[in-house]
Amino acid sequence: MIPDKQRLLENVSFKTSRSGGKGGQHVNKVSSKVEVILNISDSELFSTEEKALLMSRLAHRLDTSGNLHVIAQEDRSQLANKETAIEKLQALIANSLKVEKPRKPTKVPKSVIRRRLENKQSTALKKEMRKRPRLY
Repeated sequence: MIPDKQRLLENVSFKTSRSGGKGGQHVNKVSSKVEVILNISDSELFSTEEKALLMSRLAHRLDTSGNLHVIAQEDRSQLANKETAIEKLQALIANSLKVEKPRKPTKVPKSVIRRRLENKQSTALKKEMRKRPRLY
């Protein structure tokens, strides 16, 4: 189950720092970059199965202590970056908890096979008719 925004806010910690990129002097004096940190193993938001699934699917995004870091620095406003980081985290969790249906292999219809063979046969006959007749 995907946690709502309020419950998610209770289980995450925020870290702010100076953002890079455009902005001139504003960038150098304002901490607008926001990093949201969620410890999946310590969180009460998920069941043990969901925690295992998140840990395996997000293994490349976790640090050594099992924290998931999401960074937002697109806006000049810290508040806007905070909202963006939370939305990114929610989307990441939702995408990771999504269970994919197993693929059912489909059978090629007999009419398609017959049509392909007929097409091959007509092409072969057409090319055979282009050849010079052999004299025996």
